[in-house]
Amino acid sequence: MRLYVIKLNTIHKYVLIGVLALVLFIGIFASGETVAEVFEQKRDLPIYSVECDEKKVSITFDCAWGADDIPDIVNTLKEHNIRATFFIVGHWAEKNPDMVKLIADNGHDVANHSYSHLRMGAIDNNKIRTEILKCDEVLKRITGKKPELFRAPYGDYDNDVIRIARELNEYTIQWNVDSLDWKPDITPEQIKERVLNKVDNGSIILFHNDTNHTAKILPSIIEELQDKGFEPVPVSELIMRENYEINFEGRQIRKR
Repeated sequence: MRLYVIKLNTIHKYVLIGVLALVLFIGIFASGETVAEVFEQKRDLPIYSVECDEKKVSITFDCAWGADDIPDIVNTLKEHNIRATFFIVGHWAEKNPDMVKLIADNGHDVANHSYSHLRMGAIDNNKIRTEILKCDEVLKRITGKKPELFRAPYGDYDNDVIRIARELNEYTIQWNVDSLDWKPDITPEQIKERVLNKVDNGSIILFHNDTNHTAKILPSIIEELQDKGFEPVPVSELIMRENYEINFEGRQIRKR
């Protein structure tokens, strides 16, 4: 006959695991949820791109620093008869109200990029809400219209960020084509290659103002997009407003 010796601390370990498992399953039974629902990670995603049968894309600009190139960017968009989306930091807007008004008066989306350009995933919920609301107030004071689109600075978000923006009636917008135009060592050719090689139906393209190359190469990028058959539209016209869901890639798709 074999004798099995089990250490006391091992017994304690298995007893603890058993108790925790029992508590978990009692909780599941009481809530009516399935095991799969409990263990599934429920992650809220912003809109990275949009399911689109037509060859439509959105050109977006994050405005957080200088403003000298805004007239050139707006003029280029006007010359090509297209509208874009500008995600504007509230503090930037306070320093450059004439530029915000120029953007709005030319029919572009004026969107929320927070007030202080903080990493939203690193601050508490009250501060997240304050950052969005304060930017809303500044932009509404200048344009007369509350923003309906929000983009987290640095693309840094979590479930709370998206939930709070949604509670404030704003869609959280990310991007799926990053020009990386902010990098000091990137060349105009590299920016164009990144954009033109990655763009697809429903893409949201990220640019910044106050960079070394963006304002200068924007005309040729727009022309090449149009040559490929793409129609640039503002994000407010690209996204769906009802009967949609966001898949695991952050793509806004029609409910099946």
